[in-house]
Amino acid sequence: MTEPHSPATDHSLEAEALTLAYGDREIVRALDLRVPPGRITAIVGANGCGKSTLLRALARLIAPRAGRVVLDGTPMHARPSKEIARVLGLLPQSPVAPEGIAVADLVGRGRHPHQRMLSRFSAHDYAVVAESLAATGISEFADRSVDELSGGQRQRVWIAMALAQETDILLLDEPTTFLDVAHQVEVLDLLTDLNRDRGTTIVMVLHDINLAARYADHLFAMRDGEVIAAGAPSDVVTSGLIRDVFDLDALVIGDPVSGTPIVLPRGRHHVLADHGHGVTEHGPFLRSADKTEESRVIHH
Repeated sequence: MTEPHSPATDHSLEAEALTLAYGDREIVRALDLRVPPGRITAIVGANGCGKSTLLRALARLIAPRAGRVVLDGTPMHARPSKEIARVLGLLPQSPVAPEGIAVADLVGRGRHPHQRMLSRFSAHDYAVVAESLAATGISEFADRSVDELSGGQRQRVWIAMALAQETDILLLDEPTTFLDVAHQVEVLDLLTDLNRDRGTTIVMVLHDINLAARYADHLFAMRDGEVIAAGAPSDVVTSGLIRDVFDLDALVIGDPVSGTPIVLPRGRHHVLADHGHGVTEHGPFLRSADKTEESRVIHH
């Protein structure tokens, strides 16, 4: 979880009675939410619960069947696309770069919302691209083809492009997908730096509940198209919520590294004889319940 900081601006993003559907199938139903400005928010839930659909609607890529998405008090559909793109950026899941494009050229495409028709790159545009490359640690790859980079490096390039767009709100759909654990942490650390240094509001869909609990200030937990819990990870992530959201029996304890909640699933195999009974929930370490009278003990 990030340290306290101030938002870059007062931009607000909200959903009001939002219903989303593909054809006759409703995915999200009458949903209300407000994204905390200047914070990192993660949307979590099982596959098919509507996470990515909700994120796409917040980016105005999906038209609501009912309700609306509101940016700075104005319905999204009432604002020009280029105007929105100066405030809100989206990094979709598994984006595809044009074949053979150089890193600096792809990052430079983030400047499009700030340019007029037929205008050329200004000195400011070049400076922003250079700053974005430096901020993501990829300046040395500026002239290399994106195709030559590793998965983690390519994800940094896409984030650099989002930085070059200079938006105060950044939406990301599963930014750690297909990355190994080292690159997952690298990307999430980079987003945390962006949030702390610039106050950028970040909203991301994450599959890994433990990474979401570690890196997010705020969680929206979804099930069947509805937000069933919202708040700080320490308040939201409990064994009961994991059962409700993922249909999974799990022990929730304190992460000894970050102090945030960490979920330990109980499967049918590789479970100790006591199944974790007598271990406190949300403690900083695995502790026996008889070591402290103040600990909350999980009983199943």
